[in-house]
Amino acid sequence: MPAASTFAPRVLDWFDRFGRVDLPWQHDTSPYRVWVSEIMLQQTQVATVIPYFERFMAVFPTAQTLADAPLDQVLHLWTGLGYYARARNLHSAAKYVCSELGGIFPDTVEALCELPGVGRSTAGAIVSIAFGQRAVILDGNVKRVLARHRAVAGWPGQTKVHHQLWRIADEYTPAQRTADYSQAMMDLGATRCTRSAPACDKCPLSGDCEALAMGKQSAYPGKKPRQALPVKTTTFLMIGAASGEIWLERRPARGIWGGLWCFPQVADVTQANSWCLDRWGLEPDVIDVWEGFRHTFSHYHLDILPVQITLATTPAEVMEAQGQLWYNKRRPPEIGLAAPVASLLARLA
Repeated sequence: MPAASTFAPRVLDWFDRFGRVDLPWQHDTSPYRVWVSEIMLQQTQVATVIPYFERFMAVFPTAQTLADAPLDQVLHLWTGLGYYARARNLHSAAKYVCSELGGIFPDTVEALCELPGVGRSTAGAIVSIAFGQRAVILDGNVKRVLARHRAVAGWPGQTKVHHQLWRIADEYTPAQRTADYSQAMMDLGATRCTRSAPACDKCPLSGDCEALAMGKQSAYPGKKPRQALPVKTTTFLMIGAASGEIWLERRPARGIWGGLWCFPQVADVTQANSWCLDRWGLEPDVIDVWEGFRHTFSHYHLDILPVQITLATTPAEVMEAQGQLWYNKRRPPEIGLAAPVASLLARLA
């Protein structure tokens, strides 16, 4: 078994020479900034997160500004980043921190895990990076490094494998320089111990990496059992008023695209005429069926058929009710949009 005492020193020495030290959230490691960055980085690559993080910080520089903002504004800035529950959890957690904790973030893993959207690894990253205390992390990059170094067989999503990796992560985490160590392990997985074509010749752990010794780096960590994703279908009704605005409706808070604004959805294009009649007593002037496309979620494919509908007149109901909106393409409001909706609105504009 590799000596635990040499693991962290090698990782830290590598980090001192090759680690990333100029990421936006590294310039000011306040608990708030670290928390936002860690939530954004969940299942999302650093290069994708950077512009979102910078825009988010420019608008919401403190937990209080985030707590005071309407959810629509938060979701608007999140549009395109995906996994929108993260944005809703950020907003809820900011409100809780400001109203119940006096704006002060907890400094323990246990207390941080009480916040919406914060799990054990995210809490560990905040404690180690923002507070400089020893805490253990185990994000996707770290799982890959440890699974290969110790040849831990099996998919990390399995309880037994998951617990084994946590034990190894705890064993290797040093008492000193924990912030640097946490960042180093994430960097190592992201830049050297990558999913495919790992740069083993540039890895500080190659000397006793068990997967490398066997020539089986690609076998670790074990892959999630493959399952064919089910396919669902929907039809988007892109309804345009005579004045040029597009009708949108807010999705329920829970579920897919929770809290975001979307086009009305029906089972198929044959329902377009009756939908407009039921809603406004108006028949569409033009119905134009666009080419369909597929949007994939983590657990199913959604085949979307966009249908552009033009109304000859603007419905008398011009004032939006709660959860309903005439979207002005020339002066778009700051609202959260589902990614396919944002793309289709851009084409309509």
